[in-house]
Order: sequence, then structure tokens, then C-alpha cells
Amino acid sequence: MTDTETGDRAETLALIVGSAAFLESLEQLRRARALRGHRPGISRDFWEQVSDLGWLSLRVPNEQGGIGLGIQELCALSERLGACMAPEPVPEAICTAPLLSGTLLEDVMSGSLIVLPAWQERAGDLESKAPTVRLAQGKLIGSKKYVHMAEAAGGFVVTTSNGLQFVRKDAPGLKMLTTPLQDGGHFSELRFDNTPIEPIKGSFETVQEEITLGIAAYLLGVMRRAFAITKDYVTTRKQFDRSIGSFQVIQHRMVDLYIQIQLVSASIQQAAAILESSPSLAAAKQAVSRAKARASDVALLVTRQAVQLHGGIGYTDEADIGLFLRKAMVLMNCYGSATAHRARYLTLVCAARGKL
Repeated sequence: MTDTETGDRAETLALIVGSAAFLESLEQLRRARALRGHRPGISRDFWEQVSDLGWLSLRVPNEQGGIGLGIQELCALSERLGACMAPEPVPEAICTAPLLSGTLLEDVMSGSLIVLPAWQERAGDLESKAPTVRLAQGKLIGSKKYVHMAEAAGGFVVTTSNGLQFVRKDAPGLKMLTTPLQDGGHFSELRFDNTPIEPIKGSFETVQEEITLGIAAYLLGVMRRAFAITKDYVTTRKQFDRSIGSFQVIQHRMVDLYIQIQLVSASIQQAAAILESSPSLAAAKQAVSRAKARASDVALLVTRQAVQLHGGIGYTDEADIGLFLRKAMVLMNCYGSATAHRARYLTLVCAARGKL
């Protein structure tokens, strides 16, 4: 990449970050708190704002009417969404949009239709290449699990043994079984019983990696904001006429957490660069698994430590810091737990070295 291209990329990233500046307000945290536990769990006004800002067309190529930006911009935006714990499934919708075309794509980019992926069939399964969901006489049979915030969607891109299929939420034969989650959101199981479909061209493999990295970046935003809130708290909370942040043991814990957060950031940046430039999907998967495993572990570490450093108030529902822990507990397993990604990473490394 030339110096000019590097400068242009930095300017684009700055514009994305600038467009998301409103997410830093305390009002956004209050909004996330108010939406938890409700169905469908999102704000349509917020989704319209997301559409107006062009975020839903972020990964859609220019020739299809999109902005055509890269993974680094996706991660920068996802991190800001994580910092305010936005419950809307924005990273999933952004990455799924390029699979669509025609009226479906137009409706997604305009914000009038939310389309989410449905690919997972078993807990801990990271592969979408051999799904059991299938077509029988042109109708869909089978089930998909763990579809995040599914009740907010108007349709789903479903991986099947016959390729990708679009299914509308109100399609006959589709039943949704929803489970509430710790952060106030939900997962849904989609059961298809001779459900009508609309065929979609393309592959979900790369899209899955993009979403996974977007979730890792979202977790980075969660841990950064939890760390910042905790830093302010230990600076102002006094004990023995001194701020507890002046105690060496607290300083050491905060420095350790800061280092871990920076390592997550570096891992995500590296994975984004590899996912954008590497012709090898296996190499991209390795990088994404490294980033997601580290982000999952550190998000839980930082948010748990943040609650503890707040003392008794941190364990109350009124304290915002506890919401960050709940969010981390949910998303650390979304699109693959740390254990699942470490296992995949080991398998890929061994295969690359000819040991499998």
C-alpha cells in the first residue's frame, strides 16, 4: 500500500469513527438499559439512523450502490457500538448485506428490512459448509440455532446443503423458539417445515469470518468502555482520605488490564488486515480465531475485574458496570467460544504444517 493509499485509509477510518461519535454519550447507555428484556430488543429509530449514516451499505460494493469499505472500517464501527452496548445486530446485518441483490438489498440498505444470518446447528460448531438443513421439493426442512436477536429481523440468510436461501420471517412453516439472554437480548431457534425460500448466490464462509471479527471488535469496545468507567471510579472513590486509584495494588491491576486490552486491539487489527488481503481463507480463519479467542477471554477478565474494583455497588443492577459484564458473558460465545476458536486454530495450523 502506497503512502497516499495509507493516508486515504486513515482518513476513511477517521470519518467512520467521527460518524459514530454520538455513540459515546451517556444517553446511549441509558438506551441500551431501557431496551434489555424487551422484544424485539432494538430501536427502529436507531436502525433508521444507522441506515441514514450509510453503515448498512458499508460492505456493499460501489457498483451495487454501497460504500464498498473494508474490514478495518467494520471493526472500527463495531468497537464504537460495543462501547455503548448497542443491542442492535449491526455487524451481522452489515456483513450479510453483500450476499443480497435487487429489491432485498435495497430494502436492507434503506433500513426497512433487517436480514440476519442463520447458520449454526450445534453448540460449539464453527463450520457452515455441511449443514443438515435441506430443500425438499423446493421447500426448506430442518432447524438453525443461536440466531442472535432474531426477533428483530424481517428475514434470514440460511445456509443449507443446497446453497444459501433467503427466508422471510413471516413465511409459512417457519417457527421461532426464543431464549432470553443475560444481557437482555435473545437467541432464537428457527424451525423450518416446508418453508418457502428465495435462492441466493454466493458463499457464507468469508461472511462468517467477517462477522466473527466484528463481534470481537464489539467486545473490544465493551472492555475499553468498562475500563474507562472503572478508571474514573477508582480515581474519584476515596478510602482513608485517598483515592483508591493511588494504591499500588489497584494501579498494578489496572495496568495489567490495559495491556491485555491493547493486545486484543493489535490482534483484531492484524486479523482485519489478513482477512482483507490474504488469498488464503485458511490463513484468514487462523487470524480471526486468534482474535476472537483473545477478545472473548479478555472481555470477561476486564468486565469481571471492573465489577470487583467498583466494590459492592458494582454488583447492583443500578450500576452500569454490571451491564458490561453481562454483555461480555453473552458475546464471548457468540460466533464461537474461546475454546472452539482455539481448537479451530490448532486444526488449521496442524493442517498447514502437514501434520493432519
